[in-house]
Amino acid sequence: MPPPSDIRMQDSSPPKRRAGGRQARHRHRAIGPPNPAPPGQIGGQYQPLTEPQMRAIYDTARRLLDRLGMGDVPDRLRDDLVKAGARGSGARVTFPEPLVEDAIAGAAKRFWLHGRDKGRSIEVGGDAVHFGTGGAAVQTLDLETGLYRPSTLRDLHDFTRLQDTLTNVSWFTRCCIATDLPDTFALDVNTAYALIRNTTKPTATAFTLAKNVAPIMSMLERAAGPEGFAARPFMKAHISPVISPMRYGEDAVDVVYECIRHGIPISCITAAQSGATAPATLAGFLAMSLAETLASLVMVHAIKPGFPMIFSNWPLVIDLRTGAFAGGGGEIAVLNAASAQLSNWLGLPSGVASSMTDAKAIDAQYGAEKGITALAAGLAGGNLVYESAGMTASLLGASFEAFVLDDEMLGAVYRILRGIEVTEDTLAYDAICATVLGEGHFLGASQTQDAMERDYLYPRLADRMTPSAWADAGAPTAWQRANAEARRILETHHPGHLDPETDAAIRAAFPMILPA
Repeated sequence: MPPPSDIRMQDSSPPKRRAGGRQARHRHRAIGPPNPAPPGQIGGQYQPLTEPQMRAIYDTARRLLDRLGMGDVPDRLRDDLVKAGARGSGARVTFPEPLVEDAIAGAAKRFWLHGRDKGRSIEVGGDAVHFGTGGAAVQTLDLETGLYRPSTLRDLHDFTRLQDTLTNVSWFTRCCIATDLPDTFALDVNTAYALIRNTTKPTATAFTLAKNVAPIMSMLERAAGPEGFAARPFMKAHISPVISPMRYGEDAVDVVYECIRHGIPISCITAAQSGATAPATLAGFLAMSLAETLASLVMVHAIKPGFPMIFSNWPLVIDLRTGAFAGGGGEIAVLNAASAQLSNWLGLPSGVASSMTDAKAIDAQYGAEKGITALAAGLAGGNLVYESAGMTASLLGASFEAFVLDDEMLGAVYRILRGIEVTEDTLAYDAICATVLGEGHFLGASQTQDAMERDYLYPRLADRMTPSAWADAGAPTAWQRANAEARRILETHHPGHLDPETDAAIRAAFPMILPA
């Protein structure tokens, strides 16, 4: 693959002039402007760690696995790990360095997360950056009252169909927990159904228990149609098989086995917290959390080498004054950026997190924390950046307004990642000379018209009015504009991405709570 600068030069060739001049351009824009920076832009420009620092962190992680190892290893996993080359004679299982290196070498480096709409599939790995969602919010910011209330299954359906319209959200993981469901099976089944009914993007869910995987898999097979799920898996599983510090969780490990058996791609998430379940020093945190995520990779390698796994190493921060999770700030931004850099350095498909603001309202704190953390993760080259849209209140809340605002913010991040293309045409020497000696401005120049469509991202919600025009419009806030946009989408977008026959069959087979 050529270096990023070469990719940009290749992509920057000016578009061919369209016949018909200005009128043709107006007709073209009436259809809808092209996206100057779609998802999948190239990251890696921000590197918080030097090469020797990465080597030191990696060496410490390998030493932790080789000498300390993992505790609470289920018997089935212990047997598979020992067969793969681990040492398991004591209470803990340790991983010799050659085993860790074999797991890295044999890992799936690039693979597709499929959408049921093939045009929405994304390839994971390399340098491409995609922002998506995550979270398990138990509260929703109500569109009517502007206050938080328990999240419901209806909210999950609404969030799913809302994001179905958002360009810069590449995949959808359920963002809230339906607290109104009676048991874990109903929760898992109705969550998966909400995803396949309301979006054709790649999706992700969680399985509370391993026994829930097989029945939900039968639902996914129905939705896949004749092609079958295995041909194009359109849902992945979010699993946290490691409990910090340095031990496995048996229920989650059982889910890993079931997902691998059914061919469901997995995102193995490590989510240690600084000063609580991980060291408070940032370097020590990165070393231990890298070791833990490598333990997940070795586990997958021992079960089925090369099975698609997102290396999801999410460093989380707590406020050491209070013990509360802190989703926004410089420390969590640099830690997730460093995690992405380390994963990419190892050649593994990286998953990190951003936009986990501590703000409860759509306010200045919200915007600052979201923008800082999303930009850092994108610039560092996180392949999949989770939690990046919709989340509020340190992941306790989800907001419809936040989804539409964050989508626009992520578009700006993609535009930053695209960078600046420098070619003979874009340097504009001839255009500068012609303008200086001619009309004296660039407004009507053909090059300006082309650049307008090729290089500039125009927000729909951000306010660029003059103060007087803003006052005449009623002085709307960002929250008010986002509220109106979210309402508009929810009132008009009712996708129903399952054909009636399949939908009826799924409803007959499973305990669906909401009426059709």
